[in-house]
Amino acid sequence: MVRIAALASHSALDVFDGAKDENFETIALCKKGRERPYLEFKRIVDECIILDDFKEIASEKIDSYLTSRDAIIIPNRSLAVYVGYDNLEKMRTKYFGNRKMLRWEERTGEKNYYKILDEAKIRRPKIYKPEEVDGAVIVKLPEAKRRVERGFFIAVNKKDFDEKLDSLMKAGIIDEKSVNEMVIEEYILGAHFNINYFYSPIFNRVELLSIDRRIQSDLDSFYRLPAEIQLKLNRLPRFIEVGHEPATIRESLLEKVFEIGYAFVEATKKLEPPGIIGPFTLQAMVTPELDLVVFDVAPRIGGGTNAHMGIGSQYSKLYFGKPISLGRRIAIEIKEGIKNGESNKILT
Repeated sequence: MVRIAALASHSALDVFDGAKDENFETIALCKKGRERPYLEFKRIVDECIILDDFKEIASEKIDSYLTSRDAIIIPNRSLAVYVGYDNLEKMRTKYFGNRKMLRWEERTGEKNYYKILDEAKIRRPKIYKPEEVDGAVIVKLPEAKRRVERGFFIAVNKKDFDEKLDSLMKAGIIDEKSVNEMVIEEYILGAHFNINYFYSPIFNRVELLSIDRRIQSDLDSFYRLPAEIQLKLNRLPRFIEVGHEPATIRESLLEKVFEIGYAFVEATKKLEPPGIIGPFTLQAMVTPELDLVVFDVAPRIGGGTNAHMGIGSQYSKLYFGKPISLGRRIAIEIKEGIKNGESNKILT
């Protein structure tokens, strides 16, 4: 019997709920001290394996156990961060999607998502060196105490950039390693959307399933304040992602949404054959000129799909005649692949 497994974090609840909707048994890989949600929601978790550290997922013991249970692991960002790309690529456990695509989520190194966007001819923000900053930029870097998360700050010019970098260093929020790993991007003014796609080798199409937006602390309350109060507070919002909310995009932009989705899939096929399989997210800004500028990429299930859990996503009904979540869409692909003898197209 095939079972669906996931590291118990990020969008795991959506994955488990969708798996149960398609009658799969589920395995939650939990870290001690973070297991309570997966024990409380008993209907969707058949087995909860409690680990001292998420890194144990790649151990011989857990890898062998998952293999013996005929488990298929569904990747999320937490799996990539806590277990590591090298460890994941060595595991014997079946993996939904192209496991080599995960490392393309980085902004630096030989494999990075800027290369994919350029190959796909998808517009993205310009990248600057510190000495090249001449206007508004967003700086992306790991914080000193939250390396598994990616921090951000916005600067309006070079002087503002230098002052904020110095202030964050003195406050201990970032360190020298953070600065060495930072990426400085052109700041694009527009409306942001997380566009959740699904590339299906079984149905041979790129599907638009849902769109969501981030809720960030303490930015969420900060931007609601009058400018006068923001200035008097004399602090920088942290942009820490704490939730998501569903969104839709105007229909006249869907042409461009599909255009960049299909272009992204084709680019991944060239750069990391067989390319992306299953869910991926393009985070885009829509400018006043109605251009789509992709500023971030997730080559796996996005962080906001829990926003559609229990109710289904906006655009999925247009394919399946009923709203389904992205977690359920994954389970449908696996079920169809098994039924048609085409598992080799979706598992690595």
